[in-house]
Order: sequence, then structure tokens, then C-alpha cells
Amino acid sequence: MTPTTSGASGGNGAHATAKFDVLIIGAGIAGLYQLYRLRELGLNVRAIDAASEVGGTWYWNRYPGARVDSEGHVYQYLFSEDLYKGWSWSERFPSQSEIERWLNYVADQLDLRKNIQFGATVQSAHFNETTERWVVATDKGDVIDTQFLITCCGMLSAPHVSFPGQETFKGLAFHTARWPQQPVDFAGKLVGVVGIGATGIQVIQTIAEKVGHLKVFVRTPQYILPMKNLKYTAADVEAYKSKFKALTEQLPHTFTGFEYDVEYAWAGLPPQQRRKVIEDCWNDGSVKLWIASFAELFFDEGVNAEISEFVRAKMRERLRDPRLCELLIPSDYGFGTHRVPLEQNFLEAFHRANVEVVDVKTNPIERITTEGIQTADGTIHPLDVIILATGFDAGTGALTRIDIRGRDGRSLREEWGRDIRTTMGLQVHGYPNLFTTAVPLAPAAALCNMTTCLQQQVEWITGCISYLCGKNLKFIEPSKALEDQWVAHHDETANAMLIAKTDSWYLGSNVEGKPRRVLSYTGGVGSYRQKCDEVVASGYEGFATH
Repeated sequence: MTPTTSGASGGNGAHATAKFDVLIIGAGIAGLYQLYRLRELGLNVRAIDAASEVGGTWYWNRYPGARVDSEGHVYQYLFSEDLYKGWSWSERFPSQSEIERWLNYVADQLDLRKNIQFGATVQSAHFNETTERWVVATDKGDVIDTQFLITCCGMLSAPHVSFPGQETFKGLAFHTARWPQQPVDFAGKLVGVVGIGATGIQVIQTIAEKVGHLKVFVRTPQYILPMKNLKYTAADVEAYKSKFKALTEQLPHTFTGFEYDVEYAWAGLPPQQRRKVIEDCWNDGSVKLWIASFAELFFDEGVNAEISEFVRAKMRERLRDPRLCELLIPSDYGFGTHRVPLEQNFLEAFHRANVEVVDVKTNPIERITTEGIQTADGTIHPLDVIILATGFDAGTGALTRIDIRGRDGRSLREEWGRDIRTTMGLQVHGYPNLFTTAVPLAPAAALCNMTTCLQQQVEWITGCISYLCGKNLKFIEPSKALEDQWVAHHDETANAMLIAKTDSWYLGSNVEGKPRRVLSYTGGVGSYRQKCDEVVASGYEGFATH
């Protein structure tokens, strides 16, 4: 598939414009599948990625201990039985390196690399109202003219770092999402980890025994769930592969796109049976207690309080030290209203003599100095290595860091800076022929097994473009009325949940000035799919086409 070129050139000595039917930003889970599906339609497609290889999130997040907390057998594409069965996981919750190898296997099996441009960052994408096409520019000077633009940039791909002085630090400093490809030597080093969210937990439990001394800077404690990560035998692999057909029928219709779903109603069970369900879910060693115990956990403060105290008690049993309990066990928000990480001996790491907790909730980090981290009381903590597990500008950050402009020069960065809105997380009013995955107001922004949700979004986008091509249409854009309707439905659904009452990255609360809105659609994966299917069945009612 060779692009056509024109004699036009962009500003600043840019290359001649390459023309495509579709340009995809990102070569991770969504981008690879989107490339495959649109290429199968016979379209002239290019994917572009800043990385040097495929993988998306799993290319960049190669920090110590990085692994998925979805079971590997559901964290896969389900569009091809041959592709699914041609890969075998070595363990229940695969590590970053194994997932990266899997995505390279996918790219090889589907021969995708020939349509991917690596090592280029998209800087701008402007809609040309005269041609009704997008003009996209990269940091390498490329200027690309495309009819359709699809963003597959990932939900958690825009690192959020907010400490002044980082550039002055004389040691090594890394954000976990921009970890170097070469291993980092921690032996004998003074290491500081900032943050104990899901990523910080994985780092801490992995490096605690490898460093000279570890200081963990703790602001917001997290509820945790124990990960039981079984090594797979050949029989285990054969067993999960035998479920392929059942998984294709089941996963798209559960609440969160996982294999398990809520089976019981809290009010329908006596106390001893409720306790048994909670214990069984806890002992499963997965996220089951969070997303497949009782739906009331998300809505009923009384139910949430009881399950929260159950988890706190489990954590107290392991921590023992009253000060550690105070700093590491949540007390001011409920279980499941934040992201709930899986862990492996995370709490036990704090019993090591070489691990120290620094409370930065009452004494915040003020800046990074040449020597280390300075807190508000003036204390400087000397460090050789600083690891920033400080999270992301979730859902929106990957796109607001690109200068995206739609009709009448409107800026997505400016509009989302005032109010975060999309139409089903698939398009945005005012930005014709722009399709989005893993952005706000769709399940893929959180509360979803990402492969399940991203596959569904890719398939919807593919179907929409196929529909346009079949009818010789060149343009589609959601109306403001339709977007208003979806935003209202999203908010009504989200605001009924306790998540909406708790500050976290789920609401963008971790990024100063970010408009407050629950980022993920919380009505359930199956319900969302049904609503997307209804749009197709209506002939894209509410969308302008021509």
C-alpha cells in the first residue's frame, strides 16, 4: 500500500504531503487492530507511533514489576481463533515483556509493520473545511493528508509530573511511563518512589529487595487486592484455549468485559452468605471482589462501608505496625471508588529494614533539588534515583498534547479545557471524520478490560467507515444535540455511583484545573455495546453525513 503524494508541502520546510484514506495515531492494542480491520476493507491506511516498535502502553511502561491485572486469556483479541490459539501465556497475569512479545507476534502474524511509521510524534491535526480532509503534521516534518483520522493513543499514555526542579536533579529520574529500555542498576542506591497507585505498588514490591535504601513518598493510600499469579502448565493453556468460543460470546456483554460478572444481590443474601461471597472473591486473587462481587458496592454507602472494612481488616492483618496502618490503609474513601490495584507482597515490603515511608499528605513535596526531594518543612531527602509513579492526565492528555483543530478553527485542547465532552467516546461534535478510542465517556477510559472495549470501539469505527464508503459518503460528524444527549446520559449514570463523589484520576482530580467529570462510561460494557449497535441500526441517526 503505497501512499499517493502531492506537490504540496507544509510549513517549516516540511516534506511533500502523503495522502491516505485513513491515518491512525498509535500502534498499541487499538491501533494494531484498527489498522488490520481497515486494511481488510481495501483502504489506504497508515498508522504512526512515536515509539520504535509496536506495543503502545506495553512499549513505554517497562518499569520494574510491570504486568497486567487482567488475566492473559481475556487480555487478547477475539476476532481470530487462529491468532488467539497461536499464542500461549506462561502465567495468569503476564508481565510487560510477555505482553510486548505478544503484540509483536500479532504484528508479525498480520504483517502490519509495512503500514506503520515508527519514531514520529504527531504534533498537529487540522481539519481543512475546503477539502473536508485532515492535515496532520509530525515532529519529523511529515505532512499527511487523510480523509479519516483515528486516535488510538491510549487512556493512560500522557505522563503527569508536577514537581518543579526536576531538571536540576544530579541523579537518575524517571517517570514510570518513560522507563529506559536498558535495565537500571539499583544495587546500593538511595531510591525514592513517589506515588503508591497501581504502578507505584508494582515498582515498590519489585525493587525493595534490590536497592540500598528505599524511601516511599505516600500521599493517598490505596485499597489492594492480592494477586495470585499462577504459572501455567500445558494443560492450563489448553483449558483456556478451549474456551475461545465461549469467551467471544460472553466477554462483550458483561459489566466490565471480564470473564466474571456480578452474580448476587446484596439484599438477597443473609449476612453469612454475603461474607462467603466476599471471602471467595478475595481468595480468587484477581479483581473479582471489585468488579464481580456485589453491584451495590458502587452505589450503596452502607454496602461499600462493609466491604471497605473487610479489606482494611485484611490489610491490618498483614501490616501490623500502627504507623504503617495509618499511612497505607485508606480511611477517607470507599473501596472500589478508586482504581483497585493487584499486588504481590506489597505490604510486606514495608517491614524491610531498608524501606522507609515518608508522609507527604501532611508535609507535601515542594520541589526536586539537585540532591533529592524537598518537602514543605524544608527537609531534603538525598537520593540517587527518583522514580515518579505519579500517574497520568488520563483519557484526555494524549489528545490535548496534540494541536487538534476542527471546524472554524476550534481547538480540542481548549474545548476539553472547559468541558470534557464526546459522543459515546467515538467522535466529537465539531471535528468531522475524527474517530477516537480510549477517550472519555466510553468504557475504555476505565472500569473495563481494555482489550474487550477497544475491540468493540475499533469494530464500530470500522463499520461506520465501511458504511460511508458503501454509500459513497465522505463525511460524518455527530450533531450537538446527539452529543448533549449522550453527555446527559453519561452524567446521569455516573453520578449515581460513589465514584463520582470521590476525588481520583477517574474524575481528573489529579490534574490541576482539569474539568471535573467521571471519565469513563459506567453503565456497563454490555449496555454500551447495545447503545452503539442501536446507532448503527438507526442508520447513524443524529450524525451529519454527506
